[in-house]
Amino acid sequence: MITIYDIAQATGVSAPTVSKALNGTGHISVKTRDFILAKARELGYEPNSVARSLATKRTYLIGVIYDDPSMQRGFNHPVFSGVLNKFRESVEAAGYDIIFLSCHTKLSYKAHASFRAVEGIAIINADSRLNKEMIALSGIGIPCVSTNASIPGICTIVSDNRKAGYKAAEYLYSKGHRKIGFLSAPNDEYLPASKERFEGFCEFMDEIGHPFDHSYFQQCDYWTVPSGRKAFEELYKRHSDMTAIFAVSDLIAMGVMNYSHEVGLKIPQDLSILGFDDDRVSEYTTPRLTTFRQDSEGIAALAADLLLQHMVGLPVPNKLIHLPCTFVERDSVCSIQVN
Repeated sequence: MITIYDIAQATGVSAPTVSKALNGTGHISVKTRDFILAKARELGYEPNSVARSLATKRTYLIGVIYDDPSMQRGFNHPVFSGVLNKFRESVEAAGYDIIFLSCHTKLSYKAHASFRAVEGIAIINADSRLNKEMIALSGIGIPCVSTNASIPGICTIVSDNRKAGYKAAEYLYSKGHRKIGFLSAPNDEYLPASKERFEGFCEFMDEIGHPFDHSYFQQCDYWTVPSGRKAFEELYKRHSDMTAIFAVSDLIAMGVMNYSHEVGLKIPQDLSILGFDDDRVSEYTTPRLTTFRQDSEGIAALAADLLLQHMVGLPVPNKLIHLPCTFVERDSVCSIQVN
């Protein structure tokens, strides 16, 4: 195995100088650093992470929490898979590795983070059943950032769900729809996305003097296609007069499509459908689904930047930071004549 002493001998510089070049520390010229790095690559040098940790008292590890019990998509999640990929890319460019933290073993998130000696924690997607576990992370002294769960004391970057909900109502209303259904998803105190979309939706309806009729509201059990189908069936049996529906996820919207096809509803002629997330298959449904796209790369890049800043002692805001969504108009919504 090639060591820094081999590189020192090959370059004619001291071992400490080689170490500075390899670790990006100390005061050496750019020319010298580039020369040493080139020689290290030529010799096939590979850094010893264990030795590096022992020497610097650092692990260069960032813990990642990624759970998905409600949508049940795992690493195929339409939003958070993109967040995870971009986050990993960003922190690896800064010299860090990621390790997944789990509390499905005998260790809690807090204990697992301490056991692995992570230098920072990114909560990419959280399990709402583990709120106490999430809250405990804010008090362990390890810098944290969240991209979904709104946890007191932890900086959280999320989509501006309220504005998107407002836009959804505005869009459907502009198309002539007045009897609009709303399919929600499970909510809790720390995972408010569905609730915020509904609040934005109702805000627009209140502003125009046409308050939302809550009998047109139905909550799904999960963020899944079967849950969307089941919830829409219940809602449709109450209100077969609906001309449009806003579903808080594309998977739920696809459940609406499934039931609509079963009962002979034509989309969008009989029922307009608006989704959320711009899932990969949304462009290939029949008809293609009108939806909202979340900025997963923007969320991840900002989360990585803020976490890395926090890890070197720079202040970061302990609050929610909202990034805008993009409206994607396709074919599942049509205009109707206003009565």
